Amino acid sequence: MRFVIVGAGRVGMRTARVVREEGHTVTLVEPNRTTVDRLRDEGVDVVEGDGSDEATLLEAGLADADGLAALSGSFEVNVLACMIAKGHGCRTVLRATSESHEEVLRAYATDVDEVVYPERLGAIVAKNALLGGSIRAIADVAHHLQVVELTVTDESPMHGYSLSELELPADCRLLAFGKAGAEFGLPDEDHSLETGDRLVALVDFDRLADVRRIVVGEHAHAALAGDAA
Repeated sequence: MRFVIVGAGRVGMRTARVVREEGHTVTLVEPNRTTVDRLRDEGVDVVEGDGSDEATLLEAGLADADGLAALSGSFEVNVLACMIAKGHGCRTVLRATSESHEEVLRAYATDVDEVVYPERLGAIVAKNALLGGSIRAIADVAHHLQVVELTVTDESPMHGYSLSELELPADCRLLAFGKAGAEFGLPDEDHSLETGDRLVALVDFDRLADVRRIVVGEHAHAALAGDAA
């Protein structure tokens, strides 16, 4: 597949690298001449120019692209790039530069297929460090909802019980379950909860402490943040 990425900053370059490693073709659009020269010296396919300019995007191969990711640091450029790309039948991904932009775009932007807010990912990393290894944030679905991975410890009140006996708060949902050392799968009510087993749940942030007490235990910290599989 072929993709155009607007913005050769940290987010754009990391995305381009991952997409290329998966065997896809990527062309970057970047206005900074120094950055463009450096990337060309490194063998990167890059077009110098304004990502909100249709001619520049066409030069980058927009007409034949399967998708465009507008990942620059300029919200205006990202919005215009997605509008142009949608006009050419591309799938569009837009980088929001603030949480308020993210919410509005998700609700009203018909020219944007997906909205990403990279700063939220940085917050998740910091949150994991604070929460400790027995509970790990995977993704924030909304301001009050997040997907978390919890590890059962010896201190868990549910240790030895089955999933059918697990009662989470009414506004939380169990999504996946994995025995210690095994891959995640769909929850089976007959599975027992033992030390090292992992659960993935959709949790209201206000109930996170309650869920942790139920699954993990009051004071347990199984590992340092980032050590969880």
